Amino acid sequence: IGYLPEERGLYKKMKVGEQALYLAQLKGVSKSDALKKLKYWFEKFEIQAWWNKKVEELSKGMQQKVQFIVTIIHEPSLLIFDEPFSGFDPINVNLLKEEILKLRENGATIIFSTHNMASVEELCDNIALINNSHKILEGSVKNIRNAYKANVFAIEYDGFSGPLKSVLPAEFDLIDQTVEDDVTRATIKLPKGTSQNELISRIIPHVSLHSFNEIIPAMNEIFIQTVNNAVNNSATSQNNHV
Repeated sequence: IGYLPEERGLYKKMKVGEQALYLAQLKGVSKSDALKKLKYWFEKFEIQAWWNKKVEELSKGMQQKVQFIVTIIHEPSLLIFDEPFSGFDPINVNLLKEEILKLRENGATIIFSTHNMASVEELCDNIALINNSHKILEGSVKNIRNAYKANVFAIEYDGFSGPLKSVLPAEFDLIDQTVEDDVTRATIKLPKGTSQNELISRIIPHVSLHSFNEIIPAMNEIFIQTVNNAVNNSATSQNNHV
């Protein structure tokens, strides 16, 4: 098992290389193998110049790189990452994401604890959403996002300057419509059970269509909606017992 905590767990007064070598050996890696692996990872993460520096001299992001290295140095089959991108700039976030994806491709099972829903979409196959110690949602990311679709579509077009509502049935909800550089962008919500083909057939005689996309809610939206629903249900339940 490899565990990367959100908080820094390194000895601040100890030298970086000395500590990394100690932790690698503590996890069963021989000294010679540990030195080879640490050399590889320190060069990959461009922190080789910090080998003889004390941990307290490193930035938060640098310390997180060291912690990541000692977490995976013994090539565990199960990895637990708790907010692994804490303290990183976007470039280093991408670097770490690439390495996490490689670990997954190489067969490691990864448990990823985070509040960053964008990272969840990018890295996770399955999720369990927990609120107040209770699991309120679980399943594959793809299936969950599809389950929360609301039959909403975004379109871009030109060739028609009038209000799009004038060519749509009354039950089609035109959420917004904006024009920029002669291109109109509109968001439309269809009634339940209505096919996207019906929307296309309604607008295509009047516009030159540039793009047509279904809006699938992001995990961040689903997170907020699900937690709010759980809070409201809990409040209703408590009121019913008063």
